[in-house]
Amino acid sequence: MKKVNHKTSTIQLPKSPTGIQGFDEITAGGLPKGRPTLVCGGAGCGKTLFGIEFLVRGATQFNEPGVLMSFEETNEELTINVASLGFDLNDLIKNKKIALDHVHIERSEIEDTGEYDLEALFIRLGHAIDSIGAKRVVLDTIESLFAGLPNQLIIRAELRRLFRWLKDKGVTAVITGERGDETLTRQGLEEYVSDCVIMLDHRVTEQTSTRRLRVVKYRGSIHGTNEYPFLIDETGFSVLPVTSLGLQHIVSNERISSGITALDNMLEGKGYYRGSTVLVSGTAGVGKTSIAAHFAEAACKRGERVLYFCFEESPNQLMRNMLSIGIKLEVWVKKGLLQFQATRPTFYSLEMHLAVTHKAVNTFKPDIVILDPINTFVIGDKEVEVKTMLMRIVDFLKANQITAMFTSLTGSECSLESSDVGISSLIDTWLLLRDIESSGERNRGMYILKSRGIANSNQIREFIITSHGVDLREVYVGASGVLTGSARIAQEAIENAGVLIRKHDLEIKKREVATKRRALEAKIANLNADFDAQEYDAIKVIETEEEMIKQLEQDKIEMAESRKVDINNFTDVIETK
Repeated sequence: MKKVNHKTSTIQLPKSPTGIQGFDEITAGGLPKGRPTLVCGGAGCGKTLFGIEFLVRGATQFNEPGVLMSFEETNEELTINVASLGFDLNDLIKNKKIALDHVHIERSEIEDTGEYDLEALFIRLGHAIDSIGAKRVVLDTIESLFAGLPNQLIIRAELRRLFRWLKDKGVTAVITGERGDETLTRQGLEEYVSDCVIMLDHRVTEQTSTRRLRVVKYRGSIHGTNEYPFLIDETGFSVLPVTSLGLQHIVSNERISSGITALDNMLEGKGYYRGSTVLVSGTAGVGKTSIAAHFAEAACKRGERVLYFCFEESPNQLMRNMLSIGIKLEVWVKKGLLQFQATRPTFYSLEMHLAVTHKAVNTFKPDIVILDPINTFVIGDKEVEVKTMLMRIVDFLKANQITAMFTSLTGSECSLESSDVGISSLIDTWLLLRDIESSGERNRGMYILKSRGIANSNQIREFIITSHGVDLREVYVGASGVLTGSARIAQEAIENAGVLIRKHDLEIKKREVATKRRALEAKIANLNADFDAQEYDAIKVIETEEEMIKQLEQDKIEMAESRKVDINNFTDVIETK
């Protein structure tokens, strides 16, 4: 039996790229091509700017002319408003890349005519599209078009006609709409007849504003479903997706010094991995900024570029303070290796801080980035938003092989082994600084809470901030626990005195042993001399006796010869004897 080969093929929905940074990533290509998209949201959330940038990017980057039909702002007002973002609409109009058409709708005129439909609008819009061969259309805003109509049935019928007419024209359309009380739009119908719905939100929490974008629906296409922060700056509209960076960055085996030799020794004698993230946390005044300044200075001495974000101190104040402990940062600023970015966390929204960080990094091209401190972003209950922003920064820096150091103030009510912004899981190396209070003193201690990929020390080290920087010392660990400061010095003095006494006793014992050895050796020498003398006498006696015996035998032989005795028998007798 032959197998049936079910050939499968995936047909991708044609899309029209917007050219808006980040938006095409979360929509996998842009807006549905030849279909209408509804962009809804409250006042001031950026609907009009989204539409205009869609047209401008289309005309300048994708050679797709566009028509903007506005029902609220005049052509002059729109041109002036977007000029601050670098969009020259007059030039695009002159080159027939964009056509602007302001349609003024007066409610009293609609009431006078009695009947109302969009036929005239279709003719007017169709003419504008044909005049420049437009591929893109923006209608801003749709509520103004139906503001004078109390009849909901007519509104719904005309809305359906409008969306169908745009589809039939084959243009990629963006229709902006104001958000209703409990619906995405005031009429509550546009979101159902649109193929794609984008919702913009501008919220203010704890006196800080944040902007969010969400793709509510997208027929025939996959898309990101999260809320994505976006910002509007001098370069236009940009979305910052979290998931686009991911965990695919390249890692380095190169190690770089922390600027403190003793601390490097706690990290296999080599310091941090390049491109990793380092968190220095601790209570107020424990020395976090000093650790960061050491790291910055060491990087500058290697000829690397350092971008230092200050959120609590001005650059001048920080440089002055570090100069008191022997860290000279100003010289590196003058050489162009160190750049400070100093702003209060409340000056921008979180998205703007993220954008400023991206822009500063892309402009300065640093090897090291320091954020000091990051906990100042946490205002109210924004911990999740702050963590999300920092996650984006961490991913962005890692993707660019930039080593990042964050400092974080640990609150008195928090556990030491936790950070206020909850980013410990994003950190590769975590230095924890702590106060050690004993004997009426407050001393500083440091240990490495974790360091991924490094066989780090498990020792708590006392450190002192001196006129020549941070100086790590061994902590005394005895039966009474960890001693630091004067308690450690006193204990060490007692131990040193004890060692001296023991050394003295040991020397005395060594001398006694040497004396005994010399006496023993002398005694042995005397005994050897006596023995040698006695041995000599004994040998002499033995030799004399042996001579006498020989002589006696010789005498007997001579006597036997004189008596004519058989000498052989006589000899045998002598030998037998």
